[in-house]
Amino acid sequence: MLKKLSLILVSTLLFITGVKPIVAETIIESVARNGRLVVGTSFDLVPYAYFNQKEELDGYSIDIVKLIQKQLEQELGKTVELYFVETDSLAETFPKLISGEIDIACNTVFTWQRDQYVDYTMRYSVSGIRLLVPKGTSLNSLANKKIGVPPAAFVKDAMKLAYPRATLVPMETLTKAVEALKAGQVDALAGDSLILDGARQRLALDNYKILPRQSKKPYGRYGVGCIVPENNSTFLNIANYAIAKMMEGYLVGDRESVDIVNKWFGPEGVIEIIDPKLVKEFYENMIINHEQIPFRN
Repeated sequence: MLKKLSLILVSTLLFITGVKPIVAETIIESVARNGRLVVGTSFDLVPYAYFNQKEELDGYSIDIVKLIQKQLEQELGKTVELYFVETDSLAETFPKLISGEIDIACNTVFTWQRDQYVDYTMRYSVSGIRLLVPKGTSLNSLANKKIGVPPAAFVKDAMKLAYPRATLVPMETLTKAVEALKAGQVDALAGDSLILDGARQRLALDNYKILPRQSKKPYGRYGVGCIVPENNSTFLNIANYAIAKMMEGYLVGDRESVDIVNKWFGPEGVIEIIDPKLVKEFYENMIINHEQIPFRN
C-alpha cells in the first residue's frame, strides 16, 4: 500500500508537475514578511467551504481558518490577510502545498500514507462514511448494485467490506458523482456523510436520503483537519492552539465557540445528521492530550 501510494504521489508531484519543495522560507516567516496567509480550499463543498447566498465564501473550515488568522495576528502583532486559492481535489492540493503556492489546506482526512508528505493539524470535525441513495432504497438492496466511490482508498476499502459483491464505480468529483446518481448510472454514492448531506441540501435532492441513519454507526468514522507543508512547526503550533481553543471553548460554553459549531452542526445547523453528543465527545477526546486553555467568565 505504501509503495503504491509513493509511486502515485512521486509520479504526480515530480514527474508530471515537476514540483519541488520550497524550503527557503517557512510559513510563519512568509506571513510575518508579507502579512498574507494563502489557503487552498474548495469553493463548493458544503458545509466546509462554499459561497453562500450572499456570494461570500463561508463554511466550517473557513471559520476555522479565520480563527487561525486571528491567532496569527496576536502572535505576530500585525494584520494578516487571508487569500483563498481554489483546489478541488487532493491531486491539485498536494502540488500547490509542497511547492509553496498555498500555505494550508483543510477538509482533509488523515491517512498514514498522506502523512509521509505533509503535516496535519489537530482534527476539528468528526465525520464518517455513509451512502447517498434514492428514497425507498434499503441497505440490503445494495448488495449487488453499483456504488459510486470517491478517489479515497479508505472509502473504497470500507465499501468492499460492507458490500463485497457490489460494483464500485470510481468518481472523479462530487459533481460528477451526483450527476451519475441522478442519471441512474450508479445506485448509491459512498463518501463523507457531512459532504453528502451538504450536496443533498445544496442541490435540492429531495428524493434522496443518507444511510445509515444518524442513529446508526457509519461504515467508518474519522476526524477532519488541515494540512501544511512539513517542517513548519511554529505555524503548526499556532494553528493547533487556535483549533484547541475553539474546541475547549465549545465544551465550557464560550459563546463564540458554541455559535461557530451550532451554525454548522446539530438541530439548528446546516448539517443535521451529526449528533451534537458525538461532536462533544470528539472534542473531549481531541483536547485531552493537550494543556487546558482557560476561558474568562
